[in-house]
Amino acid sequence: MQLFRKICLGLGGISLLLLVIGLIGSSPGLWQASAVGLAVFLSIGIGAIPSLQNYQYTGWIIAAVVAGMIYPSAFLEWGDFDLRNQWVILIVVQLVMFGMGTQMSLDDFSGLASSGRGVLIGLLAHFSVMPLVGFGLTQLFGFEPEIAAGVILIGSCSGGLASNVMVYLARSNLVLSVTMTAMSTLVAPLMTPLLMKLLSGTLIEVLFVDMMMQIIKIVIIPIGAALLYDYLKKASDKGWRTVRILSWISAVWLLALPLGWWSLLETVLPAVLLQSAGMVGFVGSAILAGVGYHWLTIRFPKTDDFMPYISMFGIVYFTTVTTAAGREHLLTIGLLLFLAAVIHNTAGYVFGYGLARLTGLDKNSARAIAFEVGMQNGGMASGLAGSMGKLGTVGLASAVFSPWMNITGSILANYWKKRPVTEEESELETERQTLASAPSK
Repeated sequence: MQLFRKICLGLGGISLLLLVIGLIGSSPGLWQASAVGLAVFLSIGIGAIPSLQNYQYTGWIIAAVVAGMIYPSAFLEWGDFDLRNQWVILIVVQLVMFGMGTQMSLDDFSGLASSGRGVLIGLLAHFSVMPLVGFGLTQLFGFEPEIAAGVILIGSCSGGLASNVMVYLARSNLVLSVTMTAMSTLVAPLMTPLLMKLLSGTLIEVLFVDMMMQIIKIVIIPIGAALLYDYLKKASDKGWRTVRILSWISAVWLLALPLGWWSLLETVLPAVLLQSAGMVGFVGSAILAGVGYHWLTIRFPKTDDFMPYISMFGIVYFTTVTTAAGREHLLTIGLLLFLAAVIHNTAGYVFGYGLARLTGLDKNSARAIAFEVGMQNGGMASGLAGSMGKLGTVGLASAVFSPWMNITGSILANYWKKRPVTEEESELETERQTLASAPSK
């Protein structure tokens, strides 16, 4: 594999040379193909350089943006098949979230007992600082309504698992980070629609209940399926019996839907209850997916190792499609949107770390909260934009913000990794906090 990566580095060099020749010779066909080749070869080749290995995922995202910008028509439709189809985007995002969920476990929620104060501080910062900064940036740069709504949307989303990776690399408080990601994901169905209604309700139509249901479908359902898989690893006989019964009920429900059951429900149920009935189908699918994936990992034990790559493919997919769909907007406001991403992301790190320290948390916890506040779930933002049918406008911010968050997150993680909090510093902080909390005489 290392040899292949080195070959790709060499091909990247050749692509760069051809890119320069194409630009000098005003040959669009040559420089466009060379630019895409350069981005793809480098995204593979940098894995051969130890100091750049952590940036491979970011390299693929950049390659997706380059491809979408240069060949937009290739990533919008394949014949009669629309790559922006809402069901396709929903399924791809669910796969991404399921893949991320397989890296989580039910034990992640146990950290709430020991990190409750830090989680509360982090959640307050996450769901206040980022949406408000996003709103302020839309006023500062004067983005058109749907683009502005996208900036606010990504600021209002939950944290992503990428932040956990960064905290791990930085050797910071991983328990706090994982617990906060889990909790922000759980409260997102309420907080994200609420913030969108308050901050962008005048920019686009925000249907609170519809958005809440979409977040449950996009995030909670697939992650729930992954957590069911985690539960089954250690489930008791009684637990397994319960899951089997639920699986049979789910299978019967899902098989009945196309055989006339759904048509019958449409005639007898009001709209609100019909939406709930549809959600039952998604929950049933999650149960079957969790059980099916458990069976798959028993037959093929290395399946878990491939899930992060499936998640990465999904993110590359909708990044490419979003870029292609919003190419004209990016050509006019791309630079401003990138500047907004820089300010938004930096504000998250600064306010997250600063507020954690001001409220008395130790440095390792403050570093974890900085990542949690500064990095949002771009997949969730893209999925919601796709469900609205506005991938090329509302979804554009996530296509720009996500790569930048991963780049800065990797840089900050490596910076803090080289400057660990010493045991002596930790002891002094613990002593200071104990004295501060002791009752005065």
